[in-house]
Amino acid sequence: MTASVQVKDGRPNYYIVLSYKNEQDNKWKTKWIATDIPVKGNNKRKAEKRKKEILEEYGMQVAQGIDLSRDVLFVVFIREWLESRKRYIRITTYESYSINVDRHIVPFFEPMKLKVKDMTPAHILNYINHQLKRVSPNTVIKHLANMSKCLDSAVSQKIISFNPVKSVSDDDMPQKKKFTGAKFYNEKQIERLLECSKDDPLELVIMLTVFYGLRRSEVIGLRWDAIDMVNNTISIRHTVVQVNKNVHKMDATKNEVSNAVIPLPDMIKSRLKKWKAQQAQHKLLQPNDYNNDGYVCTQVDGSLIKPNYVTQHFKRLLINNDLPIIRFHDLRHSSASYLKYLGFDLKDIQTWLRHSDIQTTMNIYTHLDMEAKQGIAERLDERFRNFGSSNSS
Repeated sequence: MTASVQVKDGRPNYYIVLSYKNEQDNKWKTKWIATDIPVKGNNKRKAEKRKKEILEEYGMQVAQGIDLSRDVLFVVFIREWLESRKRYIRITTYESYSINVDRHIVPFFEPMKLKVKDMTPAHILNYINHQLKRVSPNTVIKHLANMSKCLDSAVSQKIISFNPVKSVSDDDMPQKKKFTGAKFYNEKQIERLLECSKDDPLELVIMLTVFYGLRRSEVIGLRWDAIDMVNNTISIRHTVVQVNKNVHKMDATKNEVSNAVIPLPDMIKSRLKKWKAQQAQHKLLQPNDYNNDGYVCTQVDGSLIKPNYVTQHFKRLLINNDLPIIRFHDLRHSSASYLKYLGFDLKDIQTWLRHSDIQTTMNIYTHLDMEAKQGIAERLDERFRNFGSSNSS
């Protein structure tokens, strides 16, 4: 392989021209590589230095059998990669990846007409800096994960010799931020919520979530065939997830621990029987329009309560009843708060909430312990207030 510094068609910057033999067809080929080094000024020495760097880089790629003539645009390749992954991942995961690619990655790289083989860590760094002005570091990390998996595929196909995402230094990568916005209801707030939600469309959803600490996808995905009224058990094995406007019904849970059989005590059993009888009445009143898909948590016409509706209506319910605004998912954490109030320990709470990692339970416990300490501090402050004053001038 040889290289030279050239000026092309009066353009302002230098080009490096490579001449190499392609191992695929044993023919000599030429490749022009643009630089950002201006022709004007005393920059020839800089261009010669860049030539040596490029010669070393591309020489290594040719030695590894990479075809430098394969001109695949990155935006084309990442879409092809995403489509190839569709059969191996959950549809919800595929749609999440598609949002990252179509709304963020492609709009950034498409105007550049950047080829996969020409991508460098600098391009990745530019993307990081651009996106951090628009979205959170955690979101950018997800984008980079998609790009990295895609470019790993390009390495395995010998389009490139290294993954430029993995070549970005740790100091330049966005740092994951731990979510600190979780809030918890105490026992009085939970009991007030249960009272306020009576006769609300989300009454049963809220009750089951608070009682069992279910995830939104699990409580919405609960089906009658998962409830055993004879052996008094409920099987958590089906979920309903919404990505944008698409609702997906899946015979799968978040992880193996989440897929579990939980007890059905008398109070919940009685409430479910009452609701099932109400569903039967709804069906009689609208025999031609009733949706009988077998789900527990439904609207009066039998249609499934959608996940996004739960999120939106739950917030309105809290506002209308002057309750502190929390996320619906925070009810799961509030369930842990109630269990601690009832005297259960860390291991009990992990088992009941089906946390696969004890650290998740401990993170909730940390917050609860701080609440307990705050209560102690306030009581002590009240008792010691008179002793804390000073008469000295």
